[in-house]
Amino acid sequence: MIRKYIRFYGFVQGVGFRYRAKYAAEFAGAVGWVRNEDDGSVSMEIQGTEAQIDRVILEIEQGRYVKIENMEARTIPLKSDEHGFRIR
Repeated sequence: MIRKYIRFYGFVQGVGFRYRAKYAAEFAGAVGWVRNEDDGSVSMEIQGTEAQIDRVILEIEQGRYVKIENMEARTIPLKSDEHGFRIR
């Protein structure tokens, strides 16, 4: 089990990115959150197995209008008391 903070850049706001992320994370069994940032990027904290996190990112990338041009990711400490995946 790992937790990652990921920042997505590109065409990621106003294209259903957050809702797609929520659906994909819930389907994969991952927990965390996603939110739009003022600079046009999207931030996410996601916790699960490496395979679950990869599955969520692949599902987001398949969005019809989503175009991820760059992604920054780092591993952060686990949160044992978090449940579900929410849009902030």
